[in-house]
Amino acid sequence: MKKLIITAITGVVALTAMANEVRFEGCRVITVKPEASTGLENIYVVDTAAGATISYVSDSGNVEWLRFRESGGGFADEVSGIVESGNTSSLGNFEADCGYIITDGERQHCYWIVDYSKHEFSLNGISFADEQDCGTATLLIDGSGAAIQYYTINGVPKQLSRQIAVTYDSQEWNEADLEYKTVEQSKTLDAIGARLVVEAPLTNTTFTISGDRFSTEWGRGVSVTSDTYTALAVDANTTATQTERDSDNEQRTDSESLGGSAPAEITFKAYCSDAVEYREWQFSADPEFNDVSVSMKDDEITYTFTEQGTTYVRFLAANADGTCTTESEPYQVTIGESALECPNAFSPDASEGINDVWKVSYKSLTSFKCWIFDRYGVEMCHFEDPSQGWDGKYKGKYVKSGVYFYVIEATGSDGKKYKKKGDINILKSKNNSTTSNEGTE
Repeated sequence: MKKLIITAITGVVALTAMANEVRFEGCRVITVKPEASTGLENIYVVDTAAGATISYVSDSGNVEWLRFRESGGGFADEVSGIVESGNTSSLGNFEADCGYIITDGERQHCYWIVDYSKHEFSLNGISFADEQDCGTATLLIDGSGAAIQYYTINGVPKQLSRQIAVTYDSQEWNEADLEYKTVEQSKTLDAIGARLVVEAPLTNTTFTISGDRFSTEWGRGVSVTSDTYTALAVDANTTATQTERDSDNEQRTDSESLGGSAPAEITFKAYCSDAVEYREWQFSADPEFNDVSVSMKDDEITYTFTEQGTTYVRFLAANADGTCTTESEPYQVTIGESALECPNAFSPDASEGINDVWKVSYKSLTSFKCWIFDRYGVEMCHFEDPSQGWDGKYKGKYVKSGVYFYVIEATGSDGKKYKKKGDINILKSKNNSTTSNEGTE
């Protein structure tokens, strides 16, 4: 006989907590609390229903048992074979993998019972699929851990989590320490089939599968570990550090950008995960790297940029057979046009730190030579670093005020040639009594 239980569908969610107890004899049981929206007070997982008994103690003495399946409580069947003893009603050799509605006076209690013996978790071994890819690892499972399904009071299918644990090692990038560190990856599965796909590890590792939660709680959980999996996936992180110059007469650009004034010395460094066997730094004027002008096969390289224009730099990494690759976001290094300007006056020994050294203002010079003469053609000084200058001394002593002359030959990063000549006026020297007269008369 089928009964249509409309009140079970619409009103069970609002029921207060059950005051009366459902008891099991002849089996072990694990109680799972489902979401309230299921309309179920509890899900009972028994290790076996064979030879077991379920009983219910009533307050009212007026109890009715109904059984439902995937169609929900609206299509419940009256349960036969109920044994009454006082206020206790019992059902022996009860059917499981179905739901029960116990009507106790004006109250209804709804449950789902799972016979675990029909869903035993077993695990015999783990192997690997012949074909693997760079993003995932495919495991072949010899065992059984299929989904355990139950139905809500409204006939909605749900899956009971078996909490099967999968653990293995991989690597994660640690920004603070600038290194890849080995970390354990863990994954909890509701069920497991013949194939299991997980995120590809970045290091050689074994996979361990253990569970499930029910067999473990009953003391008969299993755990199986695979042979070593050889990592295919690769990853890399990079840094770029430009050598700073402290010259106060070099024209600057945006300090956050790479490049600026040539020569720009930049150190590029790559940090690679374990499976990386091939690495290459590539340089190109093309942001798409269709034409690679320079390549270097070290983790760390230092390169000096001397030519005007923009160069793109990226890092490529691959595993041993080249099936898995990764590439960095390209760095953009821009070298600006050259510039060279020469002052015509300074005042050595007049005010320390204020216009007391004659220096050119420059940018992106790749070669430089400067000579300074007095009016008789005597060479006062010579230097080949544009960041340097003349302090107004000759043979260790300040020269007299007057007119001196410079000759400069230089080359810019843009190929521009500089040949400059001009006057240098020493405006004042406060200590002319100690200045040298050599070459100045």
